Amino acid sequence: MKPAGSNTKAHFPQDPAQALEQLMDSFGAIVMRTAYFYTGDRHLAEDISQDVFLRVYRKWTSFRGDSSVKTWLTTITVNVCRDKMGVRMFAEQPTDPGRMEQGRTIGVEEEALRRLEKSEVLQHVLRLPLPYQEALYLYYYLELSTREIAEAVSSPEGTVRNRLHRAREALAREMKKEE
Repeated sequence: MKPAGSNTKAHFPQDPAQALEQLMDSFGAIVMRTAYFYTGDRHLAEDISQDVFLRVYRKWTSFRGDSSVKTWLTTITVNVCRDKMGVRMFAEQPTDPGRMEQGRTIGVEEEALRRLEKSEVLQHVLRLPLPYQEALYLYYYLELSTREIAEAVSSPEGTVRNRLHRAREALAREMKKEE
């Protein structure tokens, strides 16, 4: 099944350089937030974002468009994060914005990261097992379907649905403990 709308490859230029510019404008914040979610480190997330878009540039002409562009970018981002982080994934909590360099103008990405970091729900999510964190983030924060998540993380769709179900239950228990 081909994706429809402005999230398809046909919506972007064939030339990789022109496509890259539009993709960075359209999906740069999503890639950055996802990398930050996986790493908990703003600088590493920036490096990963650059790696993602470098891969996108190199593989744009071979991308067939079987999935949506957002799903394809998310898949690349997840894989780059896993490659960079290995078993250290989620070992560190997101950085405290107070520790970031003072006196700089805060960009859109930094503001998005700050909001993400301060989210109470996210703090509860970060206490869950890693597969549950990933499923909740991709489903609720990036608004990917279970089919798109399955494609992005190379798991069966039934496994993704199961993880979401169990993650919701675990999150509810975690939040009740807080009360």
